[in-house]
Amino acid sequence: MGDCQGQRSGLAEIRELFLQGIDCSQVVAGEFAKELEMDKELLWKVSSCFGGGMQCAETCGAVTGALMVLGMKYGHSKEGDVLQKEMMKQKTAKFKRMFAEKYPSCICRDLLGHDISRREELEKVMEKGLFLQFCPKVVEDTIEILWKIV
Repeated sequence: MGDCQGQRSGLAEIRELFLQGIDCSQVVAGEFAKELEMDKELLWKVSSCFGGGMQCAETCGAVTGALMVLGMKYGHSKEGDVLQKEMMKQKTAKFKRMFAEKYPSCICRDLLGHDISRREELEKVMEKGLFLQFCPKVVEDTIEILWKIV
């Protein structure tokens, strides 16, 4: 909630996590460990396959990490719980709307301008330094949006 917002990761911390092998989805999910009353390492593990657009340049890992957080916070888990499901859907729609206000797409290859599932495209992204410049900014913005929703 509001009192946890002061603990947000900044760009330097996000870049450092990237350098240590923690991906965008993991940074976003892990940021909310205290809010979700969950172990950060467990959140990192659950979200580990979603970095790099699910490792195939599809949906941005920051977005999938955010959706995981919203699911863990607001998701329905009982049959017939339409009220909780509706709340989750509203929170998800709000996140998507707010993300779309900052970025033209939620697809990794569209955001980066390269398909990182292809070796030669990944090399271009590395040469341009996008993983340490652009991607941490997307993660930071995603975290900021999420704090406004949770």
